[in-house]
Amino acid sequence: MAKRSARHKIREHHEPANVHPLFPASGGYDPLNADGRDRKYVKNIRAMSPTQQRLLDAIDERSVVAALGPAGTGKTYLAIAKAVEAMEQNKVGRIVLSRPAVEAGESLGFLPGDLQDKLAPYLRPLYDALTERLGTKRLKSLLAEGTIEIAPVAYMRGRTLNDCFVVIDEAQNCTYGQLKMLLTRLGWRSTMVLTGDPDQTDLLSGLSGLGEIATRLERVPEIAVVRLGDGDIVRHPLVASMLTVL
Repeated sequence: MAKRSARHKIREHHEPANVHPLFPASGGYDPLNADGRDRKYVKNIRAMSPTQQRLLDAIDERSVVAALGPAGTGKTYLAIAKAVEAMEQNKVGRIVLSRPAVEAGESLGFLPGDLQDKLAPYLRPLYDALTERLGTKRLKSLLAEGTIEIAPVAYMRGRTLNDCFVVIDEAQNCTYGQLKMLLTRLGWRSTMVLTGDPDQTDLLSGLSGLGEIATRLERVPEIAVVRLGDGDIVRHPLVASMLTVL
């Protein structure tokens, strides 16, 4: 009986190690602590294909770049890596990352927490890429200082982004009007990169403006539009094979 009572007390005071709720009862969802691990800084990045190299070169040479291509081609990661590089070299004073808060075909319903907690799951892919470049501790510090800002598209209206490296991710989920608004936020000493896949929009048919915007931007000599393909996919080799049949 005494042994059973002792085991009961131990269970009361120790949470199982493998329990990690998505929305902990003690607080809102934190994308920086979602897996409990601090991923290490990766020093050097390099292009894995000629088109990826063209994208990196275009970001170095142009103030506005559109990177279009299927899933897994490194669009977002390379853009964020160049943003961090520009910040480290004091070419820009801030990094501003934005993406639309669009549900990918599911209805998530009510999410607990304040506004920041509700938006965090939509912005998680940006936190993932930043964490791989900077590490969790340094990223938290830069976010707290305001040196790195992550915001949904709705928060960008009316702003002028000077001395910034701006990445607009998942641009295929923006309307033509939203993308026009975002592009005209560009200020002095700033670089803006749009990333997205026009064939993978979560909006209703005909609402995505990325394809039309990219076609129009190609007429401007000072703007680079880089189109990546299946041969540039750097995820599991099966991703490219699946995309040919899906």
